[in-house]
Amino acid sequence: MFFTYLRRELRRRRKAALVVASGLALGIALVIIVSSVSSGMSKAQDKVLESLYGLGTDMTVTKAAAAPGSGTERPRFEFDAKGSDDESTQSTDRVMVQGFQTLASTTVGKVDEQSGVADAVGGLSMTVMKVDGQFKRGEFKQQGGTAQGSRGGPGGGSGQPQGEVQGGGASFDVNSFTVYGTDVTEQDLGPLTSSKITAGRTFKATETNGKVAVVDAAYAKEKKLSTGKKVTIHGTEFTIVGVSTADSGDAAANLYIPLKRAQTLADAKNKVTTVYVKATDSQRIDSVKSTIQKNIPGTTVTTSADLADTVSGSLSTASDLASSVGKWLSIAVLIAAFLVAGLLTSSAVSRRVREFGTLKALGWKSGRVTRQVIGEALVNGLMGGVLGIAAGLAGAYAVTAVSPTLTAELGSPGGGGMRGAMMGGPGRQTASKALDIALTAPVSLSTILIAVALAVAGGLIAGAFGGWRASRLRPADALRRVE
Repeated sequence: MFFTYLRRELRRRRKAALVVASGLALGIALVIIVSSVSSGMSKAQDKVLESLYGLGTDMTVTKAAAAPGSGTERPRFEFDAKGSDDESTQSTDRVMVQGFQTLASTTVGKVDEQSGVADAVGGLSMTVMKVDGQFKRGEFKQQGGTAQGSRGGPGGGSGQPQGEVQGGGASFDVNSFTVYGTDVTEQDLGPLTSSKITAGRTFKATETNGKVAVVDAAYAKEKKLSTGKKVTIHGTEFTIVGVSTADSGDAAANLYIPLKRAQTLADAKNKVTTVYVKATDSQRIDSVKSTIQKNIPGTTVTTSADLADTVSGSLSTASDLASSVGKWLSIAVLIAAFLVAGLLTSSAVSRRVREFGTLKALGWKSGRVTRQVIGEALVNGLMGGVLGIAAGLAGAYAVTAVSPTLTAELGSPGGGGMRGAMMGGPGRQTASKALDIALTAPVSLSTILIAVALAVAGGLIAGAFGGWRASRLRPADALRRVE
């Protein structure tokens, strides 16, 4: 009897049911779209962090920032003063550790021993600055007459020809590139893991001190490098054995070489700039960070969550809008939809006074009438859920199909930012870098379940309004409506 009456009433009141379902569908669809876009923002930030950290890295350990100006080195370039007949090209380069701050290699083992750490790997980040060019001696151009002496009368000239030096000068080019020393025995952590080998091979575990290098694809294209070719770093020739392509954004370095060889070039024996750490459990990252800072003094621990807070640009702006404005807008629309559904259901009950009064006169109890109203409202809510899920999925698909490009700024002048934290610790002067990330809007099963729960909740709230109104009706109310 319940389902028969329910089906008949929903068929009779299709327009009213559609209005209630549409209102709930709007709120549910908005929740799905905002949730999926927020999820896409989170994935976009993860891609940004992976381009810096590498896959599987949860945090980095660097040396604590020193006071400004203390221990800061400046590169010095010295050239020979050659004779006028020698205008050969002169060239020199300097290998500088990023941030001029290093940790002892033993720090890697200490970090690895801490509770909650699954693995730790050290790396050395360097910048190579190369200057080459030539001096050209100026030519003396003689003019007529002789120079007048400083003392004496007529005839007291020095007898030196008058003239001036013309031409000459110096022309030098400055070229800099980044080099990352990677532990070839443990290649599962660190920035190189965020790139794929697209030509050649990666390092062998036996090449701990080998003169081999992996070059980033963008840098290889710029300098016309490929596997088998040679590249010189501070007088040492390296053979390129592989070309890597960053999965997203920029690569961490232009060249990758074995860690031991990098330490030799930088005169940083048994030193690293960064320790990349993987935690045993992602839920313990904060506690692992505290443990490392407590047990290993003089270090700065930076987690991926810390770096995510420093992402700026349109990605950060859109993320803030999705998480704040979008969230509150969704809540406001849902509340409005629930209230409207409840009021419409209550209003529909008021128009059915004679119907419900007659049913009570025939023996229906108030509870049965209330259940009937709640059942109708619940079906309307489920219909709204179906419509809302369909609209939400369509909206999420549209966002993914369009894939709007968002820009993520990495690093900020003075603060060091994300790349400063990865390369040499916070507080370094680093240039901002912009990464373009395509936004997607993935819809998870949990989001669908939330939408179903909202649909049921909307139906129950609307049914509560109408049921309360129906329970107060009396058979006498129906008789008064009879003409």
